[in-house]
Amino acid sequence: MTECRNRSLHLAVTTVAAIVVLVGLTVAVARLSPAYPQAPGEILDRTELHVCADPNNLPFSNEKGEGFENRIAQVIGDELKLPVSYVFFPQVIGFVRNTLRARTCDLIMGTAAGDDIVQTTSPYYYSTYVAVYLRDKDFQFTDFNDPRLKTMRIGIISATPPSDLLIRHDLMENAKPYALMVDTRYDSPTREMVDDIQSGAVDIGLLWGPIAGYYAKEAKQPLAMVPVPNEEGAPRMDYHIAMGVRNNEPEWRRHINAAIAKRHAELTAILRDYGVPLLDEQGRLTSAP
Repeated sequence: MTECRNRSLHLAVTTVAAIVVLVGLTVAVARLSPAYPQAPGEILDRTELHVCADPNNLPFSNEKGEGFENRIAQVIGDELKLPVSYVFFPQVIGFVRNTLRARTCDLIMGTAAGDDIVQTTSPYYYSTYVAVYLRDKDFQFTDFNDPRLKTMRIGIISATPPSDLLIRHDLMENAKPYALMVDTRYDSPTREMVDDIQSGAVDIGLLWGPIAGYYAKEAKQPLAMVPVPNEEGAPRMDYHIAMGVRNNEPEWRRHINAAIAKRHAELTAILRDYGVPLLDEQGRLTSAP
């Protein structure tokens, strides 16, 4: 989810703040750091794992290191035997240009696999958009053909994939939109939506699963989370998530892939700890929301 978490995914994103920390690229002494075979334009030596991240975008990352991407970065750094440092920049349009492409950092922790803005690693989790509502509600979401949805107030983050489904099922009149791009130092549309679900101002909300799972764990009232099914001809609702590196650094990508493979069980445990709904390769939930 780069360039605003691919501008529709990872959704939580979004601030118009300036760079909080700029970490210059380190020119390493080879005997003090791991050496990697060099492709044209590829950094030869690294003394730190420079991570590109949003400074205030939980559950993904923040400056205090409280997000699951912060914890996963620590695992990757440990495997590579590199200390972790951060370049913080809001995940809005221009994120990749001002971080990874500017060579101020070397790794983006979360982006859709196959994203053409960066070179992506092997995926390390598979998640989905979910419908969120009060668990004790006399309702069970299955899909958008349910006629009861015509009478419900539906929360939606503007310009995210589920918006297309609301349009094709004539449900936009019922929608309460929440902004996609905000300054997250002051606003959190996703938290606002979850609060509205709990207060009854919204009957059902459509959120990217990792965000929904995180806030559901903190919710005062138990929340149900049901995967939003894919529909033919519509944007997909489920995504494999990978890390992102520069296009001209194949050896660096191989080292990150090796670290992901070796520590995959630890990465999955971190994701489960944050309530991320995880899918198997058949698209079935492997963790109960």
